[in-house]
Amino acid sequence: MIADKGYVVDRLVEVVSASGATVVIPPRRNRKVAREFDRDVYKERNQIECFFNKLKRFRWVATRYDKLLVNDMGFVKPAAIAIWLR
Repeated sequence: MIADKGYVVDRLVEVVSASGATVVIPPRRNRKVAREFDRDVYKERNQIECFFNKLKRFRWVATRYDKLLVNDMGFVKPAAIAIWLR
């Protein structure tokens, strides 16, 4: 599970770890005992978040309210290609 620093609650980390998933949440600066996390995986999360922000700039993708995945992907794929070509 990858999340922001706002989700660094010990109870959440315990539940996710008990389910067998790996927790990638950076600790806050004021935490007494800093927990280790994978910085490379967290950087990938940031890249994905930035991609979705770029995708929202395309108005025809951001304002599309269709419920079908096939129709949504018809709008998302050309926008993703346009972002990739920049």
